[in-house]
Amino acid sequence: MATRKGSSRKGTGKRRYGKKASSKVGKAMRERKRGTLKSGKSGKKVKSRKQAVAIGLSEARRSGGKVPKKRSSSSGKKRRSSRSSAKKS
Repeated sequence: MATRKGSSRKGTGKRRYGKKASSKVGKAMRERKRGTLKSGKSGKKVKSRKQAVAIGLSEARRSGGKVPKKRSSSSGKKRRSSRSSAKKS
């Protein structure tokens, strides 16, 4: 049986995230659960799971871990504008 291209099973393909990234994200998640995780400049408590993951990944990037490049937020805006222009015509 042929394996799927790009599958994330152990032994096939390459890991997208390194061990350092997973440990930093895990640490951020535990801190969030305890209520001690705080965001950057404002220092407000982080309640969102997604935000905790983002904080963990950015820490891993800073410390030189293997983390893929950030997705640009402008790509979503482009999609929306093209849809609205398609509706108009």
